[in-house]
Amino acid sequence: MAVMTAALLVSCTGNRSGKTGDRNASEETLPAIETMGGDLFLLAGTYTSKEGSKGIYLYRFNIDTGNSDSISMVEVDNPSYLTLSPDERFIYTVSENNESGSAVHAFSLDKRSGKMELLNSHPVNSSGPCYITIDSKGRNVHTANYGGGTITSFQVKEDGTLTPAVSMIAFKGSGPDPIRQERPHLHSVRYSPDGQYLFAADLGSDRLYRLSVNDTPFEGQPGLLENSLKEFVTPAGTGPRHFDFHPDGGRYFYLLGELSGEVIVFDYAFGELTQKQIIAADSTGARGSADIHVSPDGRFLYASNRLQADGIAIFSIDPDEGTLTKTGYQLTAKHPRNFVITPNGKFLLVAGRDDNKIQVFRIDTETGLLTNTHQDIPVSKPVCLKFAGTARND
Repeated sequence: MAVMTAALLVSCTGNRSGKTGDRNASEETLPAIETMGGDLFLLAGTYTSKEGSKGIYLYRFNIDTGNSDSISMVEVDNPSYLTLSPDERFIYTVSENNESGSAVHAFSLDKRSGKMELLNSHPVNSSGPCYITIDSKGRNVHTANYGGGTITSFQVKEDGTLTPAVSMIAFKGSGPDPIRQERPHLHSVRYSPDGQYLFAADLGSDRLYRLSVNDTPFEGQPGLLENSLKEFVTPAGTGPRHFDFHPDGGRYFYLLGELSGEVIVFDYAFGELTQKQIIAADSTGARGSADIHVSPDGRFLYASNRLQADGIAIFSIDPDEGTLTKTGYQLTAKHPRNFVITPNGKFLLVAGRDDNKIQVFRIDTETGLLTNTHQDIPVSKPVCLKFAGTARND
């Protein structure tokens, strides 16, 4: 059984320093959060330690000005990736540990007070869960387990809690790198825009996997049809990590190779991928590319690189073909494992893990280039950023 870390909410409303208080918010009544137009909640998952962060941190972030305030936090062990239910009432996170300590957790999110409260937890039964996703109906949750080379699936109950794992799909294979690709390493799982398929990136075997969705699973039945598995082979040594779909109906699919430092562009239609371009995101050969996102307007693509020249590669997207042209590179804080773009496309926020801060960059809407606003949010070991609407804006 996984060792579950008990959750504790700490209130830090209005604290611009990013440091949290030490009172147990479950023992007090939290006031309603005052929000303004343009305010969203920003959630930050972290790697935890005795001297550093303690779990998930919640901020109020204004997507017009880039200003932020600390709201609250909840303790949980190594919440390295988060996802929200479609109605944003619940947060689901992994605890990225070895098999004996790996887990998924369900939290409620009270948008009036900013309170996050643990609902339940279950073991993942595989090591290194590093990504978590939920379907558009809020019924099925899946984790990509890097260490175990597996996908674990859970169902969501009416009250937002998770069932124990209903299935675990194991993969086989390896790649040319004897150290990084000695066996499967599932690094991300995401639904296609139409919700009919789940795609998974396997860094260890240089493969993308596609699984059809079971639309009407009974209680306890998996939401994925394992016998529908299809493989898409990427160039040897790619090390598939994260991917994104173009917002225009998902007609283009962009895959970032952690090891190759390249973005592979595919045409996407009805579950099928057709490769059309490979372009470098990392020119240093650092083998540490991490995260990838298309801007909300579909005009630009961004990809983060770590280990050398840590930063964000910037591409323009051809509106007719979906192909990429590299237009710039923005240096960032150390180890930009994850980043997020505001829904209005004005800001890009980078989780600088090894510099213990979230950086706020303004996006030039004409060129896609980034400018550091120096409105940093201090937090220890940030590794995942997600936005949610506030009580007024949702």
